[in-house]
Amino acid sequence: MKSYFELFGITPAQLRAVVEEGLKGGNWCDLYFEQTVYNDLLLRDGVVASGGFHFDYGCGIRVLSGEKTGYAYSESTDIQSLMDAARAATSIGGNCGRIGTPAIKTVPPEIYSMQLEWGQADKHALAAWLERLESAIRARESRVAKVIAMLSWSESEILMYNSLDELSSDSRPLGNVTVTIIFAHEGRTEQRSVSRSFRCGSEMLTDTLIDELAAEAVAGLDDSFAARRPKGGRMPVVMAAGASGILLHEAMGHAFEADFNRKGQSIFCDRMGKRICRRGINIIDDGTIPGNRGSIRYDDEGVPGQKTYMVSDGVLTSYLHDRISAGFYGVSPTGNGRRESFRYNPIPRMRTTYMESGSDGTLDDLIASVRKGVYVDKFANGEVRIGEGDFTFYVNRGYLIENGRLTMPVKDINIIGNGPQALADIEAVAGDLKIDNGTWTCGKEQSVAVSCGIPSVLIKNLTVGGE
Repeated sequence: MKSYFELFGITPAQLRAVVEEGLKGGNWCDLYFEQTVYNDLLLRDGVVASGGFHFDYGCGIRVLSGEKTGYAYSESTDIQSLMDAARAATSIGGNCGRIGTPAIKTVPPEIYSMQLEWGQADKHALAAWLERLESAIRARESRVAKVIAMLSWSESEILMYNSLDELSSDSRPLGNVTVTIIFAHEGRTEQRSVSRSFRCGSEMLTDTLIDELAAEAVAGLDDSFAARRPKGGRMPVVMAAGASGILLHEAMGHAFEADFNRKGQSIFCDRMGKRICRRGINIIDDGTIPGNRGSIRYDDEGVPGQKTYMVSDGVLTSYLHDRISAGFYGVSPTGNGRRESFRYNPIPRMRTTYMESGSDGTLDDLIASVRKGVYVDKFANGEVRIGEGDFTFYVNRGYLIENGRLTMPVKDINIIGNGPQALADIEAVAGDLKIDNGTWTCGKEQSVAVSCGIPSVLIKNLTVGGE
């Protein structure tokens, strides 16, 4: 911890003094120190001509008193600034005795790889990597009209302390590559975006990653230009493994977050311990996958990262808890208290949300079982009502299924349904789970890095919005 104390100019005695000041106005106090260095490089028109640098530093102080929360932050970590922030947070008033849900005392997993630190990377070599990526895309496809590629990376140093005398620290790397490509053909254009994100160092920038991104960028382009809007209606939907997990994240995962349930706002608030889908289905939120964008050794309340089964064998077995909701329900926190930065209060948030592989064969088996339906493999933005569970998602790419075969490519359709009903209507789960490593960001009041995944699944009855 010595280096963290030096980084933030604080001592253990001063940490305790600030917390004691916060406890004058509440029954819980925690401190969240952060230093984040963020950089990016942008390639446009074949040249890396711009870049950015951002430095963020400070401490957030939270005081709880019953159901009330006081929060203040300081961009300086000298003791006077911290004491002033603690007093501001105590303005909620009313001390009612100390409380707090202790974290399970475990050694968090080593999930970050930093073989080559971003801060030591040669910026000219990083720019050259982006240029090779553009060249690889153009070499695969003559219809490329424009390529915009961004490489960004950050390194965050975190120190956390609370009124249970729990002290924890974390050093979080994050690398991101996002490429947007515009293709032009016979007066028409198609746009594709591909991305990768990992909690690791610059060793992620390999020739293999260039090949993967280039191949994904141009895959199925002929079908995209030929795609049409189909006739809509209610029908079976087969969702591809991987990025289709965004539907699981949005339509179901948010409804499992404990703050929505604690306040009675979620459709699942009275379903704990009850069957919500067929046997054999397991839905997980995991903070321990090595190198994954959504993984965290500690959450932003100092709780060790862990793997949480929300649905076990079709039964709802856990919500996603921060310390507040864990105390309300009388359970241990699940490591889901997250925040965008020291300027924000932590709330229950997902990490990497996915469904485990099933035993119902392959993707081809699922498609073969459908007489008339649709197969979708790329979702875009959607809307979800947490209280009712209703959702709408836009589909970027898919195919009609006719008599067990993929036929006409389709686009510009919406998938409409209800989260709990869609769970109950899952008829088959293939054995091909894929975690998508794109640059997923969740925007529930604050932005945090997440990931998602799913095996191929067959939902027997959803509304497909078409012609």
